[in-house]
Amino acid sequence: MTKINRTNTAFSSLQLLPPLLQGVTDAGFSTCTPIQAETLPLALAGQDVAGQAQTGTGKTAAFLLAVMTRLMQHPAGENKPPRQPRALILAPTRELAIQIHKDAMGLGKHTGLSLGLAYGGSGYESQRNQLAQGVDILVGTPGRLIDYFKQRVFNLKAIEVLVLDEADRMFDLGFIKDIRFLLRRMPPPEKRQSLLFSATLSLRVTELAYEHMNNPELVRIDVGQVTALRITEGVYYPANAEKIPLLLGLLNKLQPQRSIIFVNTKHAADEVWSYLEGNSFQAAVLSGDVPQNKRINLLQRFQKGELSIMVATDVAARGLHIEGVTHVFNYDLPQDAQDYVHRIGRTARAGASGEAVSFACEKYAFSLMEIEAYIGHKIPAMEIDSALLVAPKQPVKIKRRSRPSGSGNGATNKHPRRSRHRQASGRRKSVE
Repeated sequence: MTKINRTNTAFSSLQLLPPLLQGVTDAGFSTCTPIQAETLPLALAGQDVAGQAQTGTGKTAAFLLAVMTRLMQHPAGENKPPRQPRALILAPTRELAIQIHKDAMGLGKHTGLSLGLAYGGSGYESQRNQLAQGVDILVGTPGRLIDYFKQRVFNLKAIEVLVLDEADRMFDLGFIKDIRFLLRRMPPPEKRQSLLFSATLSLRVTELAYEHMNNPELVRIDVGQVTALRITEGVYYPANAEKIPLLLGLLNKLQPQRSIIFVNTKHAADEVWSYLEGNSFQAAVLSGDVPQNKRINLLQRFQKGELSIMVATDVAARGLHIEGVTHVFNYDLPQDAQDYVHRIGRTARAGASGEAVSFACEKYAFSLMEIEAYIGHKIPAMEIDSALLVAPKQPVKIKRRSRPSGSGNGATNKHPRRSRHRQASGRRKSVE
């Protein structure tokens, strides 16, 4: 953590209560990152904030400290409805929700505030029981939260602070109707504090902010530099048939300590994984149809270093803070320029350096022009040396994973309300 770009603003100079300062100290922090230094004074003063900064620069800690300070400085009154959440933090993916909850447990362990977590894919009854007992801060994904809300497990009448994290991703994944559903059932903007954070703030996100927030202060950090400065980028131009040999050759040459290989489809993920395993590279697949418990286990193993390679679809592109990812490979160029930024943002986190290697193959090369226009610079072209092309051994046979009832969106016959809500909500990616 010592390498991260930090300011001279010390956390001790802010209006943080002693229990929160102790949590910050326990986490190993003493001074703020730029986004924290700019947004925390505003948020701690009660101002609504819409903040934009590069991924991995401390946005989560910024809004968690603001939320916890607000709740501790304004204890719940006698008129507060019993067992109702006072703060709601919305995340677009289950992985991000889990990460936020984990960070909140660390920063808030001395505060006495209770935390709840709700996301689709697993733990339906245990999550429901926890929320029914009452929590101060509720972290979750929209679909599962609405499910419990409609069952009257909790209501939103006592919400004092709202946080929207990765709001642009909410639009991308089709959650905006769900977001508006929840916003309209909590106190109006002038009677609560609202915080919005993201790596990108599009026009539609700022419109959402001004519609559902109370004169938010817009804070942009390093807007001119879309990608992190410590990421070394490069792009190869392989034929489709050269992609696997090139990937194997680069893994042999670079010897990455921990890497993520991004693909665009589940089929491609299985293909890449099978070749890696067949050529003595231990890897795992992280995609939307992997059962939630298994996904959590895979991420934990990856974080601990038990797995060095993760093959992932864009379900892993945002919100995950995994230290020590040295290389990101775009085996398939993303078809959305913003996804490129979020993918390569999995490396060079917390001030470290990293490499992002992209393949502009015959199928996806058309995306490169849009990506370069978005990031504002050309990605250096790399030469494919014949020595880089490794003749692959036979891939291992893929054992088809059956999709268990209720994985992904959490719909089961046992909970028909959830199924009906999912059908009414339209098509969503399986990320909750």
